[in-house]
Amino acid sequence: MNSATMESSTTIGVPEKLPFWKKLMYALGQLGWSLGSYGAANFLNQYYLPFNEGGEAIYPKMIHQGYVIGVLTVIGLALGLGRAFDAVTDPLIAVLSDRSRLRLGRRRGFMAFSALPFALFAVLVFIPIGGAGAGANIALNSVWLFICITLLYWFMTMYVTPFFAWMSELGHDADERLQLSTMISITWAVGAMIGAQAPVLQGVFQARGLSALNAFQATMAIFGVASFALMMLPVLFIDERRYCVSVPSDDGFFSSVGKVIKDRNFLVFTLSDFAYWVSLYFINNGLLYYVTVLLGLPKETYSLLFIVMFAVSFVFYVPVGLLARKVGRRRLLIVAFVLFGVLFAFCSLFGVLPLPSMAQASIAAVLAAIPMAIFGILPNAMISDMAEAYSIETGIHKAGVFFGFRTFMSKLGQFVGALILPSIVMIGADKAAGDIVGRSGVRMTTFFALGFCLLGLVLLLAYNERKVMASLEKAKEAGA
Repeated sequence: MNSATMESSTTIGVPEKLPFWKKLMYALGQLGWSLGSYGAANFLNQYYLPFNEGGEAIYPKMIHQGYVIGVLTVIGLALGLGRAFDAVTDPLIAVLSDRSRLRLGRRRGFMAFSALPFALFAVLVFIPIGGAGAGANIALNSVWLFICITLLYWFMTMYVTPFFAWMSELGHDADERLQLSTMISITWAVGAMIGAQAPVLQGVFQARGLSALNAFQATMAIFGVASFALMMLPVLFIDERRYCVSVPSDDGFFSSVGKVIKDRNFLVFTLSDFAYWVSLYFINNGLLYYVTVLLGLPKETYSLLFIVMFAVSFVFYVPVGLLARKVGRRRLLIVAFVLFGVLFAFCSLFGVLPLPSMAQASIAAVLAAIPMAIFGILPNAMISDMAEAYSIETGIHKAGVFFGFRTFMSKLGQFVGALILPSIVMIGADKAAGDIVGRSGVRMTTFFALGFCLLGLVLLLAYNERKVMASLEKAKEAGA
C-alpha cells in the first residue's frame, strides 16, 4: 500500500465548517504575531544604526557601527544570519508539523508551545545586556543580539508555519480559503499599523521623562504582551480535530520537500515571491530613513504615513477579493508588481522633486496602498490552492511543507535584504559631521528594490494558474 493510500485511509469523518467567530479568533492570531514581529522586522536597523535627531544620534552606541567583514556590518550580519537560520528551519518545522501527532493537533500544538518565547524574544532583541553608551560592552551586546535574533526567528517559525498551513485545512474550498486569507491579511495590516505607531508611543514616554532608548524599549514590551495574548486565541478556541482533516504524513524531510518543489507552478511562484520579499525588505526597513534622511521630516511622520497607507489599503480589500474571483489571482499580482515598481521609482526621487516633503511622503503612502492590499491577500490564498490541488492529485496532505517552503523563500529574500541594506545606507555618510547613514546610500536602496521587483514580475509571468484551478474545479464537481 503506497503512502497516499495509507494517509487517505486514516481520514475519519467529515470536518465541520468553521464558525465565523472562530475564523475571527484565527485571524487575531495573525494580528498577534504581526505586532510581535514588527519591531524586529522594521526598527532594528535604525535602533542599532540610528539616524540623527537634534544634531546627535537618537540612540547611544550599543554595538560596533562600522564595517567588520568587507562592507558588511554587525547588525547586517546578525539580521542576515538570523533570517538565513529562519529560512532553513521553515521547511524543517513544516515537515515536523505535517508529521506531528500531538494531542492538541499537528498545527495547534506547535503554536501553543511557541507563542510565549516568541513574544519574549521580540522584546529582548532591543535590550542590550552589556549596557549602552560610552561604557557599553560592545562584544557582549553583539553576541547577545545574535542569540536573541536567532531564537526570535526560531520560535516565530514554530508559530507562523503551522499557522499558515492550518489555513489550508480550515478552509474547505477555494472561496473559504480566500475569505480566511483576506481576514488574516486585514489583521496582519492592523498589527503592522499598530506596530508602526511605535515612534508615536515612544514620543509619549519621552515626554514623560524617559530617554529615547528606554521609551522605545517600553513600547516594545507593551507590544510583546499584547502579541502573546492575541497569539493564544486560536490555540484556545479552535479544536483542530473538529474543523479540519488532520492526517499526519509519514514522509521524511528530504522526501517531503523534494516532492513539493517538483511542482513547477509552486517553484516558479516561490521564486517570484523571493524577489518580492527582497524588494519589500528594502522599502519596509528603508522608509524611516526615507522620511528622516531624504525628506528631512520628523520620525513621527513614519507613523502617520502608515496610518494613511493602511487606511487607504483597507478600502481595496473587498474589491481585491471580488476581482480575484473574476479576473484571476495571477493577473492581480501582476498589477501589484507594476504598481510597486512605480512606487520604488517615485521614492528614488524623494527630496529631488519640486514638491513639499510631506506631499511627496503622502503620495508614496497612497501609491503603496493598492499593491499592499493585493500582496496581503492573494499569495496565501494561492499557496493554499496549490496545496489543496496537490492533495487532490496525489492523496497526500502536505500543506505544512507548501507554506514552509514558501516562507523559506520569503525569509531567504529577507536575508538578502538584511545582509546588504545596512551596508548600502552607510554609503556617503559624513563621518566628520557624526553621520552614520548617508543620503546617497539611502537613495540607492530604492533602485535595489525596483530591480528585484522587476525580477519578481518576470518570474510570475511563468506561473500557470489555470492548471491549479482546473484541479480544484474537478474535485468540486466530483463532490457535488
